Parts: sequence; C-alpha cells; structure tokens
Amino acid sequence: MTAIEDSIKVEVKTEYIEEQSDPIEERYLFRYTITIVNLGESAVTLKSRYWSITDANNHNSEVRGQGVVGETPRIEPDSAYQYTSGTVMETPLGVMEGSYTMITDDGVSFKAQIPLFRLAVPGLLH
Repeated sequence: MTAIEDSIKVEVKTEYIEEQSDPIEERYLFRYTITIVNLGESAVTLKSRYWSITDANNHNSEVRGQGVVGETPRIEPDSAYQYTSGTVMETPLGVMEGSYTMITDDGVSFKAQIPLFRLAVPGLLH
C-alpha cells in the first residue's frame, strides 16, 4: 500500500433489516453505512466502486459501478463522506469487501481498499 492509499480510511457499520427480509424465501436484506475519511493533505474524488459479496454457500457476486449512491463525492482533507446502501443475500451470513477508485485533484488515480466485513443475522453467531 502506498502513502496516498494510506490517506483514506474506510469504516463500515452493518445492520440486518428484518422487516424486509424473508428467510423462507431465502431473502436476507442488510444495510451498510460507509464512512470514508480523508486523512491526506489533498482533496480526492471517489470515481468508482468494486464489491465482492460472498454468502454462506460460497456464492460470490461482483458489483462495479460509477460513484456511490448516484454520487461521485469530492472529499476534502481532514473530512469525511458517509453514505448508506444495502444488499440482499440468500443466506443469513456473508461477507463483503472491495475498493474505491479515487483520484486526486492532481489527476493521480489510486485504489482505496474497503476492508472485509461480515453481514450476519443477529444471534446467528456468538
């Protein structure tokens, strides 16, 4: 990881959405809130995202797209950008990880890693 990649910190909080899930139909909805913190000295713009989502049956899906939630946010130094999104899985347990493609005002492109995080129905794991 280079110094510029180290300047972006990604924090994740997850939530199981019981009222929109249907275990009988193997439909488990999870919400995740991402906070992207710019610890660097220059502003960056989030251009695209990549997700790898794996459920408990080891079924993997990949998602690629421009920006996040319809935006390509510019994040100033010492500030943060937060958004909430969601995913549906066929199992009550899974993991997600990925990366954001960021670009500095100087035109330098780099990947900011999204750490592996777990999606789990409460009470499923101890």
